[in-house]
Amino acid sequence: MEVSVRRATRADAGAINRIYNHYVRSSTCTWHLTEETDDGRRKWLESRSPAHPVLAAEAGGEILGWASLSVYNSRQGWDGTVEDSVFIDHRHHGKGLGKLLLGKLIEEAVKLGHRVIVARISGDQEASLRLHAAQGFENAGKLRGVGRKLGQTLDCVYMQKTLGRPLAP
Repeated sequence: MEVSVRRATRADAGAINRIYNHYVRSSTCTWHLTEETDDGRRKWLESRSPAHPVLAAEAGGEILGWASLSVYNSRQGWDGTVEDSVFIDHRHHGKGLGKLLLGKLIEEAVKLGHRVIVARISGDQEASLRLHAAQGFENAGKLRGVGRKLGQTLDCVYMQKTLGRPLAP
């Protein structure tokens, strides 16, 4: 299967939403409890700045996964720090798509001049923790018992990847 990665478009909203909503219903990898609408997802895609892209992994005309860089904090002192998200269609796990998308997302972040990527990962999501560690993210801390979903109390693990030299104090 030949997979290409490209910038997501408005036309990808339904596929991105289908992938995401599977996890809203069935997993702790997102702590959203209410499914997103396709219209809401289109608006989300349209509202993205060029500095905060959404990438889509595609094969044979089908979106197999997506990844995004988002504003980590809106206060100006956080400029250059972004948060990543990576979601793979549950039918395509174990094929290296997460590694491919996160790698491309890191490349984009470097090109865009971001300094740090932060990942907030549910503590029970071992595959995501391993994926980020394999891409050079380091553990940056844990918030214990801060989330609830599917009858579970959840920890939030913070990981970060520094892309360039930190700003001088």
